[in-house]
Amino acid sequence: MASITTKLLHHLALFLFLVQLTGPVLASKIKSHAALKPQPPSTYIVHANHLAKPPHFATLEDWYHSIVAAHSPRPTNTSRILYTYDTVMQGFAVQLTGDEARRMSGTPGVAAVYEDEMFYLQTTRSPGFVGLDPKNGAWNETNFGDGVIIGFIDTGIWPESSSFSDNGLGPVRASWKGKCVDADDFNASLCNNKLVGAKAFRAGRAGSKICGGVPSPRDKDGHGTHVSSTAAGAEVPDAGLHMFSRGTAWGLAPKARIAMYKACDIDGCSGADIIAAVDAAVKDGVDIISMSLGGQPRSFHSDAIAIATFGAERNGVFVVLAGGNAGPGASTVINTAPWMATVGAATVDRLFPSNLTLGNGAVLAGQSLYAMQAKGTAMMPLVFSGSPGDWTPDTVMGKIVVCMDGATDAHGILLQNAGGAGIVGVDPREWSRDGTTAYAFTLPGLALSYTAGEKLRAYMASEPNPVGSFSFGCETVISKNRAPVVAGFSSRGPNQIVPELLKPDVVAPGVSILAAWSGDASVSGDFVDGRRTAYNIISGTSMACPHVAGIAALIKKKYPSWTPAMLRSALMTTAWTIDNRGRRIRDNGATADLNDGVRVATPLVAGAGYVHPDLALDPGLVYDAGKRDYVDFLCALNYTAEQLRLFVPDFVRCTRTLAGGPAGLNYPSFSVVFDNGTAIRTLTRTLTKVSEEAETYNVIVKTPKHVKVTVTPTTLVFNEPNERKSYSVEFRNEARGNRKTEWGFGHISWENENHRVRSPVACHWQN
Repeated sequence: MASITTKLLHHLALFLFLVQLTGPVLASKIKSHAALKPQPPSTYIVHANHLAKPPHFATLEDWYHSIVAAHSPRPTNTSRILYTYDTVMQGFAVQLTGDEARRMSGTPGVAAVYEDEMFYLQTTRSPGFVGLDPKNGAWNETNFGDGVIIGFIDTGIWPESSSFSDNGLGPVRASWKGKCVDADDFNASLCNNKLVGAKAFRAGRAGSKICGGVPSPRDKDGHGTHVSSTAAGAEVPDAGLHMFSRGTAWGLAPKARIAMYKACDIDGCSGADIIAAVDAAVKDGVDIISMSLGGQPRSFHSDAIAIATFGAERNGVFVVLAGGNAGPGASTVINTAPWMATVGAATVDRLFPSNLTLGNGAVLAGQSLYAMQAKGTAMMPLVFSGSPGDWTPDTVMGKIVVCMDGATDAHGILLQNAGGAGIVGVDPREWSRDGTTAYAFTLPGLALSYTAGEKLRAYMASEPNPVGSFSFGCETVISKNRAPVVAGFSSRGPNQIVPELLKPDVVAPGVSILAAWSGDASVSGDFVDGRRTAYNIISGTSMACPHVAGIAALIKKKYPSWTPAMLRSALMTTAWTIDNRGRRIRDNGATADLNDGVRVATPLVAGAGYVHPDLALDPGLVYDAGKRDYVDFLCALNYTAEQLRLFVPDFVRCTRTLAGGPAGLNYPSFSVVFDNGTAIRTLTRTLTKVSEEAETYNVIVKTPKHVKVTVTPTTLVFNEPNERKSYSVEFRNEARGNRKTEWGFGHISWENENHRVRSPVACHWQN
């Protein structure tokens, strides 16, 4: 989720994506420690090539069991294999010692052995802000996404929520193979024609104990309930958090169906469990998988999640993942494979205003979800926070405590228990000069931006006895702020793994999003917080990801035969680059002013732009790609045949050269790297016509600085549906050794009176 969140500090597991407990390690690189004390077992994912199964084994599972018995003998009569994978990849998960994993990696037919890792989880107004209207447009055109099935790999679901009502829905399609499972605290009868599947996966947690033997898909955390209702929640009148953001709550595809695959909890998600969930979701027949989680970027051949999602894409399933919350630093975006839709977070035009009036009369504007109105409290002493451990009645009683490093609602609970009268949290990050996040404080409190915080700091330094007063209107203000703005916490490019592939792909609403919440989770997420709510407001790229999953469901409803690449292209080439003031979308995380003082969100920050469902339903042209294109892409990365067989078990050798290297993949964006004195890069793209009428498109080019761009041809004429036309783009480096030039941005757009098919361009000089 987010490095700025609306929840508790211990929700860093849900909002940061910053740290992994352990990385995937090829077992061939695991050192032997036989001379030391016995090694505790860990979970390992064994990736097998099923085509190499010896013929004397009747089934793959028989073969897998023999491998385990040979290389990890234990006195047991029960199976030690935790999962077998047979759809998105072939293999199994098992608990091994490091030495056993090392030996197993040398077994014929075993392609790789990875030590399991942990991954971390990263709305009344947002559907309206992106243009969805119950009376016309995309919702009417697609019957609200009726029948499309979205699979969520997350923390589970709270089935009693009104957002999962199936009123007005017909039965799920006959081809659906999923189901709901019974557990101690989850009755399968709670499922219906909206919630059509609910399963849990927990065997990957070494040493985990499951009460009753059956893991429950019930959501104890709130995250899975929130994201699934964001994408596909039913219409719920008068929803809100207290009096905030009240109105009719809708998912982005209100009639789409939900299948929950619980593989996560507040501590994160096991890679072995995630792969089992992806495997089950594809086998069950989902159309879309939404995964608001991620870990450290790594080469695709050593990333089991990348391999599993490749398998999902190969089976026609569109996969969308959160881009991470480690912004605004460069090269922080995660989930960067080309067969994934990678989503960053941006704002909607909604604020929750509150004010702090200082003793000198200055008024500092902030945001708060404090649930009591007050036109102006009494003036109270202002003090800097110190450590929360030092908050005692002697130090904070009757005072407003100022936290210059930020404060969440969890801090507020601690301060209230110590007798504090109020709390002010200041965003400490200078890049967040005009951004702030709202928290549901239990005592009078608000959050201030860095800019407002500096004014507060100066006042407190100039006064021997500084005082302040709060004003709370308990308001939700719409359309008065400039939006969208890319959130500073949203991770950004360039892509660490493949600089020639631009990521993130798009941005979507991810700040202060209202959606359904678990009845077992508090408002803040803290165990000492006794407050419960049916709907909650939180932030992060975790919230942006299901917005795109929901929009993809609308597109899938209209075009059921489209490939995942076509869906992704429609989302990207129609995305907004202009905000509600008619100006270029801003970046709240920019460390320096760009373009004459305007902090513009570049393609490294916003990808192709802010998703627009109505336009995405009529893109005119799309960039398609499939298994062979991705194999050519991996070949261009110089992956070995052994590494490529992790993705395509029957791979023999690279037979085609991708012109332009990895940048030559038929992708809806361009990332051009000038290195080693390169003067010219030439790339080719192919467009497929998806509109019915004959059309002629002319190219419009905005060239990056220091680059000459030549597109050939400049006109494309399409006469028939599904007709394909190719064009080439020559990027000529004219920087002339200018060492100050690092990145340049532009776009290539094919346009006529009905359609605009826009691709962002990013050029990089490596000196």
